[in-house]
Amino acid sequence: MRIAVGSGNPVKREATARVFADAAVVAEPVPSGVAEQPIGHDETRTGARNRAAATLRAGEYDLGVGIEGGVATFGAEAREDGRKATDSEAPYLVMWAAVTDGDRWGVGAGPSLPLPPSIGARIRGGEELGPVMDDVLDESNVARNRGAAGAFSEGKLTRTDALAAAVTAAAAPFLSDLY
Repeated sequence: MRIAVGSGNPVKREATARVFADAAVVAEPVPSGVAEQPIGHDETRTGARNRAAATLRAGEYDLGVGIEGGVATFGAEAREDGRKATDSEAPYLVMWAAVTDGDRWGVGAGPSLPLPPSIGARIRGGEELGPVMDDVLDESNVARNRGAAGAFSEGKLTRTDALAAAVTAAAAPFLSDLY
């Protein structure tokens, strides 16, 4: 089986390869069709679905996988009136994945990690999480290595682990005969 993951990021390819250990998994960089920093669950899911569909158009693959990380709230969207957000409105790092064979779809989420207040404020100010993490950690390419998930959990949850959970959830209809 040949599977393409819609990104050139090696962490996303590795996360997909963990789920589909017996398949040939290749990176197929494709556009997400959403903002560089997706905000909200809908935009993040849409990016994952767009990437999954685009990978199937990019080559001869049995499955296309799309993975998108974003920032979202649970409850009301982030406040624009300057008032302090409640816990249900605090921004979280979220990850969504989509898997398709062109006919069937699976979509699932990975873990959600609360953003530290100072980082959440920068994201609400319009910055992208990857460069913010590079700046805060004084590192380069955090998103291609341990990721924000790894930094926020002191390595207990790597970015690969978190993305593999999202891919597993999305792949469930292709992994189980219960669907």
